[in-house]
Amino acid sequence: MRACLPCQLPDPRDGKGGLIGGAAMTAEEVYDQLISTPGPVDCDAFDRHVIAAILSLAVAEGAASGQGPLEGIGLSADELESVLFFWFPAAAHATAWCDASRPVIDKEEQSVRDILGMYCSQGDALERTLGAMIARRCKFPHHLWQDLGLRNRTELSSLMKRHFAPLAQKNRNDMKWKKFLYRMVCGSEGFTLCTAPVCAECDDFHVCFGAEDGESRLAWMRNGRAPAANENETELPAAAE
Repeated sequence: MRACLPCQLPDPRDGKGGLIGGAAMTAEEVYDQLISTPGPVDCDAFDRHVIAAILSLAVAEGAASGQGPLEGIGLSADELESVLFFWFPAAAHATAWCDASRPVIDKEEQSVRDILGMYCSQGDALERTLGAMIARRCKFPHHLWQDLGLRNRTELSSLMKRHFAPLAQKNRNDMKWKKFLYRMVCGSEGFTLCTAPVCAECDDFHVCFGAEDGESRLAWMRNGRAPAANENETELPAAAE
């Protein structure tokens, strides 16, 4: 029996100010309401923040596109339901977000999942969930930390060091995380991303190692503005396209 506390999170099927139809909530509003609900006693605040951030963006995007949030999360309905009941038990009626078909996982996305699964810290359910979410958000065009809904790149680095420690250790030169993940994928499948013998001699060094500054996507969506051109990362390795 599933019991939960009252929660004001909107039902995405609601046409009167909910997430589909009417005046849709912003990603930031969804995040604030998720975080404001009581969590499980032993949950980690940072992990809960990360999951809420990803869910919030996916919910807002799914409302705008009409496809629902699963498309932006990369989880099945059952997997999303499990995430909600564990991390946000007071928001249990938000399982209406699960009313959509399972997103298609293409070869590229599965390869990123596999790399994250191979180099996770514990191999538990949380890390499998995060791996699936991160792999899906890699398909979006901005800096990875932005498309995860995080506040800055430092939070992404903390996330990787905590839950994908062996991978974080391999990224010792601090390459941009999306670039690094695709580099790992291509290397595992026998592709070569670049012709330069070492990164320092590459003409595109700034593309892989440049600053990942910018504003969080939750803030963009709150302010109703588009990202600046330098906040996009649309060029992926040809072997991963």
